[in-house]
Amino acid sequence: MTENGTLYLIPTTLGDTGETADVIPVKVNQIIDSIDEYIVENEKTARAYLKKIGIKKSLQEIVLHTLNQHTEPNEILGYLNSIFLGKNIGIISEAGCPGVADPGAEVVKSAHEKNIKVVPLVGPSSILLALMASGFNGQSFTFHGYLPKERSERIKKIKELEKTAQQKNQTQLFIETPYRNTHLLEDILAGCDGRTPLCIACDITLPTEFIKTKSVSEWKKQITDINKRPAIFLLYKY
Repeated sequence: MTENGTLYLIPTTLGDTGETADVIPVKVNQIIDSIDEYIVENEKTARAYLKKIGIKKSLQEIVLHTLNQHTEPNEILGYLNSIFLGKNIGIISEAGCPGVADPGAEVVKSAHEKNIKVVPLVGPSSILLALMASGFNGQSFTFHGYLPKERSERIKKIKELEKTAQQKNQTQLFIETPYRNTHLLEDILAGCDGRTPLCIACDITLPTEFIKTKSVSEWKKQITDINKRPAIFLLYKY
């Protein structure tokens, strides 16, 4: 009887770091050489990442399954078929850790339902790295993902998060599409109490990394240009 393969959750860089060895452990390189089938968000960027990290197999030998908002649930189950033939499969996110603010979570869920071994590999998570560097509560926190696109609803949500941070002593984390960062920051500064602590963590692990915690009133005095740069925002109690 063939022993089942393993589903590996493979971390990626949070941007163009130059050398992947700066943020991706050597063990990841070793494991990808045991894999010739992957579940990815974008085939082009996945191939580029595998090439950059130093995969020894020819990229033409690699099988890639696309996982995005158009992928049907029955397709996800089919993506795991090779595991029952003894092959290992890897999940590659667009940035950071698969399954965290990432569609890979659905694959992992299916794997557990099928009693498939799941192994997460160490790599950068913008959520945890930002939390670590913020000085905010790391024992109680909530990541909300994207806030509402409509401005009035977004400001309403920001006020709710500020209230929750204050009442529950809980760090509130959220993100925005990079080209809308400036608008989000403007709404935070307009909607929050001047005493509320705000951390902005931008370009994490990149040469241009910027992480700073100040009160809202202090941010108003000198606003940093974060337009079109990947960023994560954190609110806490004053």
